[in-house]
Amino acid sequence: MMEKVINLISTKNISFPKILLLNYKDLKITDQELIIIIYLLNTEDIFNPKKYSNELNIKMTEILEIVSNLEEKGILKINTRKNNNITEEYIDFNNLYNKLAFTIVNGKIETEEKENLFDTFEKEFARTLSPVEYELINGWKEIGYSEEIIKMALKEAVFNGVTNLRYIDKILYEWKRKGINTKEDVEKDKKNFQKKEETKKELIDYDWLNDDE
Repeated sequence: MMEKVINLISTKNISFPKILLLNYKDLKITDQELIIIIYLLNTEDIFNPKKYSNELNIKMTEILEIVSNLEEKGILKINTRKNNNITEEYIDFNNLYNKLAFTIVNGKIETEEKENLFDTFEKEFARTLSPVEYELINGWKEIGYSEEIIKMALKEAVFNGVTNLRYIDKILYEWKRKGINTKEDVEKDKKNFQKKEETKKELIDYDWLNDDE
């Protein structure tokens, strides 16, 4: 399903609230549900599961199940209205907007901290992050990487001329394997590496033939 949505995003102008990406886990929204929400936010509000199924290449029963789950979580509503004496169903996201507004008001500090991390990536990459990249960065935090160590890995990647999250993921994995968890650990590891390189250079440059000792 992810590939289908990525293809949809690449062929249409898709927009969605950034705060939704930063806080959807707190709202108990799954990754699959998030994808559907993003899609629904960018389509007409008339409820048309058959159209969704065709465009996303997902079984209509799955679409209906996801929408039902989102209704139970209080994320959206399917309301009815009359248009030219025809009763239509439409999607109402007011509950979602209210929840996001509540998050901004009551979790301002936490939200700002999250935005700072993502803003740092977007500044260094000189572009907007994709939904998949947001998920990967969130995943790093969920498995225990601190924002400090993530930013250090980003800095290391940019220094090496690489703006790729997979490369940063490898850096984080290698640091974790070495027990590197803080900025101080990173700097200490760099110093140790530099000392080893200097020792190697000294051995290579040493004139063994003219050593009188």
